[in-house]
Amino acid sequence: MRISIKICGVTTPEDARAAAESGADYVGLVFASSPRQVSVQVAAAIVASLPETASSVAVFRYPQLEDVKTVMRHVGPTRVQAEPSAGLVGLLGKCLLPVFHDGPAVEEEVAAFRAQNRHFREVLLEGEGRGGRGVRADWYVARRLAAAGPLLLAGGLSPENVAEAVHKVRPAGVDVSSGVELSPGLKDAARVRSFIEQARSLSTGSPT
Repeated sequence: MRISIKICGVTTPEDARAAAESGADYVGLVFASSPRQVSVQVAAAIVASLPETASSVAVFRYPQLEDVKTVMRHVGPTRVQAEPSAGLVGLLGKCLLPVFHDGPAVEEEVAAFRAQNRHFREVLLEGEGRGGRGVRADWYVARRLAAAGPLLLAGGLSPENVAEAVHKVRPAGVDVSSGVELSPGLKDAARVRSFIEQARSLSTGSPT
């Protein structure tokens, strides 16, 4: 099965197009407070620049519903990534990409969410704390979560370790931000290409 790939923390149309042309399925646009944060105007320009082969994900943490509505109205992302709440589930339905952070109770939290929201399939797992800092999630926990339902794996991934992560976790997709950057928000096109190639290397052979 072809693994999906999200390049997160994109801040320019040029980086977004380069990621899409290299084979990324999604580009993530950060609206939470971050060195990679973009305005609604910049995000709209990035989305307008994307080819049909790639989609956009608006990335929040614990947003106000009005802020999400504004981004949906003016930017039009395909999905919204955020820690789940009843309000967001009600507003977005399947457009919500629910985020969970690694920790002692994460398996119970994901199981409870999936049980209460059976129309959801994929969830995203990050390392402990907030995303975008290169903190790796526990791959053994991630593998159990991936076995129970589609999982997008984030946290501490890079071209150097993504093939191993895919081999060990078997996620539905992988998500990278800091691991393919020259500096926060500025992507390294060569590392983006390498990340995508390595993430999909199991379809053509063994990971290196």
